[in-house]
Amino acid sequence: MPKPMTMAEKILAAHAGLDEVVPGQLVECDLDLVLANDITAPIAIQTCKQVSDTVFDPERVVLVPDHYVPNKDIKSAEQAKTVRDFAREQDITHYFEVGCMGIEHALLPEQGISVPGDLIIGADSHTCTYGALGAFSTGVGSTDAGVGFATGQAWFKVPETIRFIIDGTFAPGVVGKDVILHIIGQIGVDGALYQAMEFTGSAIGQLSMEARLTISNMAIEAGGKAGLFEVDDITRAYLDGRAERPYTEYHSDDGADYARTIEIDAADIEPTVALPHLPSNTKPARECGDIAIDQAVIGSCTNGRIEDMRQAAEVLKGHVIDPGVRCIIIPATQTVYRQCIDEGLTDIFLDANCVVSTPTCGPCLGGYMGVLAAGERAIATTNRNFVGRMGDPDSEVILASPAVAAASAVAGHVAVPADVA
Repeated sequence: MPKPMTMAEKILAAHAGLDEVVPGQLVECDLDLVLANDITAPIAIQTCKQVSDTVFDPERVVLVPDHYVPNKDIKSAEQAKTVRDFAREQDITHYFEVGCMGIEHALLPEQGISVPGDLIIGADSHTCTYGALGAFSTGVGSTDAGVGFATGQAWFKVPETIRFIIDGTFAPGVVGKDVILHIIGQIGVDGALYQAMEFTGSAIGQLSMEARLTISNMAIEAGGKAGLFEVDDITRAYLDGRAERPYTEYHSDDGADYARTIEIDAADIEPTVALPHLPSNTKPARECGDIAIDQAVIGSCTNGRIEDMRQAAEVLKGHVIDPGVRCIIIPATQTVYRQCIDEGLTDIFLDANCVVSTPTCGPCLGGYMGVLAAGERAIATTNRNFVGRMGDPDSEVILASPAVAAASAVAGHVAVPADVA
């Protein structure tokens, strides 16, 4: 009989063709999906061509131009063309052109491309997002992604797992972003370095699929190799009619070994922000009302889904943003964009004097659609607030949930929704 294993260990063992694995073991695994974007794919494509004339499976390679698309300059246009030409040459099934695209880590779950039990690598650090669906997904360099394009395989060192047990009931207004910021504030940006983060407990059932995707998305901000949720009825309902492939559920065994277990009372979590210049520099949002802002960004692979748009609109409805603030709304996918229009959310955003962008990563990585000048401060629903992340090295970024970002845009300073009700 195999030893009791965690979710992460079970998925890696299955894809390595082994009965069991242990932390620290090196394994060669078959991959279900290999992902890259317009920044990381060109190098991966070069690597792939050095290994093979063709990709291992045109239905299992995913190319999503999302960082500088629609192209902002000649260089980004060249990168996008490289990806486009390769996708056509290789008959890549999952290539998403402008007009069909979205931010990759919102698009794949939405389209049912990533499913439970998958082993996924992506040339983007936030590939860990798909752990919310019960997959093992992790970011890699472009070279590893290119070899994955060609062979459908990758090496892994089996990680230890930290179990986060979140029990109790969340206070009204607490969302997934607050949960993961609370955790990162507790353990630090290297608190789960090369470890899988497994989220469980009675409070998990209160979290929507969108909230779980937000939490898994930011596992990397704690140094995590992956961030996993077990499949439950909420997962299954989300996948019903959406998953493009049959899937396998993996659940951690009783008696599985964990590096450590961290217990959290859901009631202790409140609307939280991360102040410059680390995601771990957290503080309750209600304590930061003296911090003025110049810009608010609501979107990204972390918080650009329809639930996030609804939360922002609920706060912004009937208000206009402070005249000293620029508020940029970026739906994460074309589907979310259309839902915003159909549900009247776009009207609320425009009436509040917000800018509404086409789906793109945009300013999150200092790309475009909202880059900051020296001395400016933004509050954003993005995932990183390192020095210079959104523009000039002398600018600042505060991380927050959509509701807190929207309230702050109205108030002109960090605020919670109750402050502008």
